[in-house]
Amino acid sequence: MLRIITDGAGNLKKSWAEEYDIQTIPVNIHVGDKIYLQDVELSMDEFFAKVEESRKIPKTSQPTPYQFVEFIKANAQPGDTVLSITVTSKLSGTYVSAVAASRELEGEYKIVPFDSATGSVGMGYMCKVAREMDRAGKSLDEILEKLAWLRDNGVLIFTLDNLEYARMSGRAGAVSAALATMLNIKPIGMLIDGLLKITEKVRTRKAALNRIVELANEKIGSKPIFLGVLHCRDPKVGAEVLEMGKKILNVKEEMMDELSISLAANFGPGTVVLIAFPLE
Repeated sequence: MLRIITDGAGNLKKSWAEEYDIQTIPVNIHVGDKIYLQDVELSMDEFFAKVEESRKIPKTSQPTPYQFVEFIKANAQPGDTVLSITVTSKLSGTYVSAVAASRELEGEYKIVPFDSATGSVGMGYMCKVAREMDRAGKSLDEILEKLAWLRDNGVLIFTLDNLEYARMSGRAGAVSAALATMLNIKPIGMLIDGLLKITEKVRTRKAALNRIVELANEKIGSKPIFLGVLHCRDPKVGAEVLEMGKKILNVKEEMMDELSISLAANFGPGTVVLIAFPLE
């Protein structure tokens, strides 16, 4: 049997988790000297309450090899094939943990780590596609080939409302982040070769939201696509971006969700992420 797992840096709709039988191994959230499992022991509301209380960003860390081993034992049976779709290996050690677990459990389970080179709903969508192909009778090699194609052809574009969280989490220099926040500059970035890169800076929130949709159009054009929009504590803006995308792009499948805690910790409220995959 094929088991499909992903990690907490991704976004997996509850309906997808149930319908497509996908499990998520949680990311570790460090608050002071305590460690919480994302979405298991610490919710999004609780996370932001702790941030407001301490004015510090809790640290995050990938699941350890031991956590992977125990998670697989709890969610699969000996002899199963376990496809582990992880967040980009250039920003996290999760893929390395999955590889270590595959070696430890070799002979008992067939564990296949797959580096998605993306994050957020990009990972969730790959899990969904993998299960659909599995149910259609496709082989593991065919599934992996399709996932690699998605990895090569998808786009992830984001904008931050401000750089305060990026500064506190160490994702941006203190001086440049403070200056950008003071000048109300809105950075726009893309995931390029598995790395997040700031590609443009604009002066208004409206311009930033318009631009991420324009960039998706420049990258994908008129191809039929899956469109995912993720927001951090701003569902109204998330819905607006989704509607903008549907007007400009050839959207055949769509979803909107809140950004996972592990990504919200680095980029903060107001962040909007747009992810698009061609369907053919």
